[in-house]
Amino acid sequence: MGFRRRLLLVHLMAVVLIVTCAAAAGWWLLSQSVLGQLDAALLALGETEAGLLADGSPEAIHVHEPRPGTAPPSLVRLDRLVQIIDANGAVVARSNNLGAGTLPVSADLLKSLAHGQTVFDTLPHASEEPLRMVSVPVRLGEHRYAVLVAGSLDDADRTLDSAALLFGGLAVALLLALAAAGAILTGRLFGTVERIAAQARRISDASLGERLAHPGSDDEIGQLVQTLNSMLGRLQRAFELQRNFTANAAHEIRSPLSRLRTEIELSLRRPRTAEEHVATLQSCLEEVVGLTSMVEELLQLARLDAGQESRQPESVALDALTREAIARWEGSAAARGIQLILHAPQTVQARVGERAAMLVLNNLLDNAIKFSAPDSAVELRISAEAGGATLEVLDRGPGIASADQEQLFERFYRGRASRQGQTSGAGLGLAIVRSVLDGYGATITINNRNDGPGAACRLHFPGRQAARKG
Repeated sequence: MGFRRRLLLVHLMAVVLIVTCAAAAGWWLLSQSVLGQLDAALLALGETEAGLLADGSPEAIHVHEPRPGTAPPSLVRLDRLVQIIDANGAVVARSNNLGAGTLPVSADLLKSLAHGQTVFDTLPHASEEPLRMVSVPVRLGEHRYAVLVAGSLDDADRTLDSAALLFGGLAVALLLALAAAGAILTGRLFGTVERIAAQARRISDASLGERLAHPGSDDEIGQLVQTLNSMLGRLQRAFELQRNFTANAAHEIRSPLSRLRTEIELSLRRPRTAEEHVATLQSCLEEVVGLTSMVEELLQLARLDAGQESRQPESVALDALTREAIARWEGSAAARGIQLILHAPQTVQARVGERAAMLVLNNLLDNAIKFSAPDSAVELRISAEAGGATLEVLDRGPGIASADQEQLFERFYRGRASRQGQTSGAGLGLAIVRSVLDGYGATITINNRNDGPGAACRLHFPGRQAARKG
């Protein structure tokens, strides 16, 4: 059985249960109301007769019948059977409409009357019609009596039977109406879901730009469509990035390979001196080194994307780690006359992986040295904050062009200085840095310096509670 049929079946069962319970409750309330009205009428007549009996004498005990005359009959006594008994259950007096008959008196009734209790009984077989009887105890001097008043249940039963037919008819009509409404609403709901599913099946990797048609309502279905459209947008963005990444990687690898091939072909076409061969090999070696660096960066990004890099944060001394990174790059910086200056007045702890932090520092120092003007300085400032640790890297390069600001962290994107051939690189360094920092809940921002030319890169590492584990 399909989900739709199961839902319809559950809905129908729920409707049947609700309607049945409502009809039964309505009939029960009506029956209690009808029986309560009859009991109230019988009790009123019984208490009236008991009051009249208490005001008389034991020698003149009788049932007070309505007086004959031109006055209309008393509706209070109409069709009511009245009987007076003593403490032993013997009939002392009875109404004329009882004739030679008597109202039944049981031992349990006598016992309850002896304790002064007013008793209601239903007598299904006392006469041709079922009776409802109330027994009211009366004390007259030293003697105990009881007034028994009975009335026919036939009218009440007929009323309840008619009410049962009415409630049954209403229940059936309500059941059919609710079942039809439920079937229509369920059909519309599943029709909308089926249309959404059909649209989703038509969307493939070649048509990720399409979106599911919104039903026009802000209910759960509308929210589901919005969620699916948001997911499709993210998938489209991921596919576009993947396509661009593949195309850019192929282009970046093809260029040095083409140069390598050209160098080798030119070297093989004619005899060359040893010095010329050395120069050719030196040029080929530079291309191979660049290719090796690019492949390593691509592998690093692939491992980060696949979650293969361990991202367990640990408390590391950020200032000591920065000094170690500066020692590695001092030779490259000195070759261009660039000073590496560290401002770290105190030990600062950061929650990050040591290997990941070193990878970030190497990439940032590489960029700062490449872009800084000769005979300038690169400053590194470390400080502790309430929410973690901050590292700033400030260079004296050309700064960040406004057109490059939003694309700095995209893979294979190279800014204005790189495109003009001033520096080498594949445009993967900052993308790697951001991927690494994201894994630890750290942030990076790059802006132009306020005190002159150059770029200011600011990293913030979260504290112990905010650090995110991979």
